[in-house]
Amino acid sequence: MNKHIKKPRNEELYRAILQMETVEECMRFFDDLCTVTELQAMEQRYQVAVLLHQGLIYNDILAQTGASSATISRVNRSLQYGADGYAVAFERLGITGPEDK
Repeated sequence: MNKHIKKPRNEELYRAILQMETVEECMRFFDDLCTVTELQAMEQRYQVAVLLHQGLIYNDILAQTGASSATISRVNRSLQYGADGYAVAFERLGITGPEDK
């Protein structure tokens, strides 16, 4: 199979997520959907993204999150060259970076 051809996305999953009305409902949905390890990995990546956005350096992020340098680097690439999903979330949540101060 050609690696460059992406499988179609299941929009129904994302619509289901948007139906959650509270953080608790969302957490319960993800508890049912994901394994503990998957949730921990996603939560860690998000925490790394916030800290990178706030201007922290890799060593400080490693100390705060326990994330590997490979994970930090991967999240940084998403912040720099991704689909701007993190940027939308940060803006809507009021999470500012050093350039915003």
